[in-house]
Amino acid sequence: MAPNRENIIGNSYSTNNNNVVIVHKPRISMESLQRTRSDISFELSKEALDRDHDHHPDKSIKELPPIAEVEDAKCECCGMCEECTTEYISRIRDKFSGKMICGLCAEAVKEEMEKNGGKREEALNDHVSACVRFNRFGRTHPVLYQAEAMREILKKSSTIRAKSISPRDNKAVPKKGGIARSSSCIPAITKDFSDLKIPDS
Repeated sequence: MAPNRENIIGNSYSTNNNNVVIVHKPRISMESLQRTRSDISFELSKEALDRDHDHHPDKSIKELPPIAEVEDAKCECCGMCEECTTEYISRIRDKFSGKMICGLCAEAVKEEMEKNGGKREEALNDHVSACVRFNRFGRTHPVLYQAEAMREILKKSSTIRAKSISPRDNKAVPKKGGIARSSSCIPAITKDFSDLKIPDS
């Protein structure tokens, strides 16, 4: 049976040695299927909206959610700008003594509160002063700022060491059973190296 014109357009044919016709159906790509599905779902949703609007024209307008007004708010600590709603800005200002601070700075203040025993005002002032110091000095001279930070770390660690109770600090108590060093081994090692002769090849 010979293929008719309709099948020739829709399908591709190939013949083998015995003149048998093998039909290869065209493959539909996933992309075209997804596009078709998207178009159909769009049309169905459009029809449903049109039907609802015809039955209740005022109801569809009233059900739209209000659009929240968004404005740029600048953090008073670090200077970062972010888009916030007016309700969010007022909540943050109420929480942090009238200051607008970003989420990162809020977390830093929360950690500072844990360190100082829950005093929010003191933690906020400490964080603001640290940010001001960084913005003045750290951005323009990062190496000097890092050196200053290292100096602060050393200062803190030395005060901690000064307050610690160490057996070395109690000089009135006699030492018991310690190993004493009588002399250094460095001179003996250097003597061995100076006496060492390298054979010539």
